[in-house]
Amino acid sequence: MNPEPFLQLDRVIHEKGRLAIMSALAASNELSFTELRGLLAMTDGNLTTHIRTLQEAGYVGVTKSFRDSRPLTTCTLTKAGRDAFAAYLGLLEQIVAQTKIL
Repeated sequence: MNPEPFLQLDRVIHEKGRLAIMSALAASNELSFTELRGLLAMTDGNLTTHIRTLQEAGYVGVTKSFRDSRPLTTCTLTKAGRDAFAAYLGLLEQIVAQTKIL
């Protein structure tokens, strides 16, 4: 077995909470903080920390605005985030392909 794909996995994405956020955002154009929190059953603090890490890596864009005089935070994948997520999935496919039981 070739260990190289394992070594190339993006550690920012690989953590399960961040992987869940990236997966949810990849399936949507944008999601509000509240939608992500409900979908992923995360606490405010946990979700905030993971979003901040993804934002610092350039993978997630965060927009703060107001809707009906209430604050609204929305998240989207950046181009770099979509590219990184696609590369991550490609590596996972390689790992699965080389470890299939015959």
